Amino acid sequence: MPSSAQLRVTHLAADKAVHRAFHWLHLHQPQLRRWLLEILAVPAPPFGEAARAAWFVERFAALGLVDAHMDAAGNAVALLPAAKDKCGGPSTSAAALPSLGMTASFEDQNLILVSAHLDTVFPAGTSTTPTEDGDRILAPGACDNAAGLTGLLALAAALRYANLAPAAPILFAANVGEEGEGDLRGMRHLFTESPFASRIRAAIALEGAGSSAVVTRALASRRFRVTVTGPGGHAWTDAGAPNPILALARGLMALEGIPQTVPAGLHTHVRTTLNVGQIAGGSAINAIPESASAWIDLRSTDPGHLRAAETALRQSLELWILHPPVRADWQSSQAASQTGAAHLALAIDVIGDRPGGSLPEDSPLLATLRGVDRHLHLRTEPALGSTDANIPLSLGIPAVAIGSGGMGGGIHTLGEWYDPTGRETALRRVLLTLLDIAAVVAEGGEPGETSSAGL
Repeated sequence: MPSSAQLRVTHLAADKAVHRAFHWLHLHQPQLRRWLLEILAVPAPPFGEAARAAWFVERFAALGLVDAHMDAAGNAVALLPAAKDKCGGPSTSAAALPSLGMTASFEDQNLILVSAHLDTVFPAGTSTTPTEDGDRILAPGACDNAAGLTGLLALAAALRYANLAPAAPILFAANVGEEGEGDLRGMRHLFTESPFASRIRAAIALEGAGSSAVVTRALASRRFRVTVTGPGGHAWTDAGAPNPILALARGLMALEGIPQTVPAGLHTHVRTTLNVGQIAGGSAINAIPESASAWIDLRSTDPGHLRAAETALRQSLELWILHPPVRADWQSSQAASQTGAAHLALAIDVIGDRPGGSLPEDSPLLATLRGVDRHLHLRTEPALGSTDANIPLSLGIPAVAIGSGGMGGGIHTLGEWYDPTGRETALRRVLLTLLDIAAVVAEGGEPGETSSAGL
């Protein structure tokens, strides 16, 4: 770790204004618990995050952040401005966070993004009303990602209470579209179409619980909806007509070995997975269905393997659904099966595309985080994951996804729970990292560039 990063963190942690922020986090854990309960009381299913986003716009404005609003994608966003200059206005100590002055207008300043996703994985109609069992809060989405969302508010509140203006502006975002078919649409907007897109120089995504693991490698994935259609008919009078459910089942069974058959080549550490997560079709037990569909998730640590697995998936489905091989033991049924397949149609639609990327080992963002962890006596555990950090990492923008403290379990189940005990340390971790990276950006430096390898 560069000694400069360690020294900056040490000076930063000793600053009186930073201690005031730490003090707020220590005293206001009950407030954070109330916020978490309020967040859970507002459902945010995929593509249904608007009510929770509106709640966040109100909270951001009440905390004194600037320009709190809902953007075109539905993200709730607001800004914490930077220190005005070296001599005047609220700021932290010059030794810890050198501010070089505002040589450009506020609209031109480079930014740091800190975010947490609004949506849960659970469909509309799922009750997210929380219950409490001692320290635990039980509700679908309590950990993923009400914990991260609460941390987002805690950081904004602590910085405002301490009158801490960072060296570079911080953009706060409660974003949409992280789960399922949301396909990271909130982050895509922030980094490609929003007014802030060209100004974001580093990003931190708050994701669930924990205080050691940090996602520095983005796991690439492709998601598909496979649909088989046919003429349908009555189970008795139209017997022998092609059955899309049976054809789809035949195709899906042939996919089972694809992750193992994609050649590893020289990269024996590569891992590729395939999952069929949902199937649907038919209308009645005595009706030959007109359609059947399945949702497939394909992931790999290597982009070449991901492409190869997708090619194998498409070829296998086309073969086994539209051109099933002839088998001797089919006897008289083989002709009917092949004739029936000729009346089927197959569609393979991409419904999710999460790009990969990685944060280099020599990235100043990672150096800062390691310096912070050393100061707080935490372990830095680099991890691989599919998170909101995928988008900036794929674009060459330094980013991590990091836990907001506490413990959680039952993620993506109706029995999900979150225990905020001990989360204060994790929030200190994020606060120190934000402020130090803001200093790097304000000095005109870049927190680092990601490698294009693995994109």
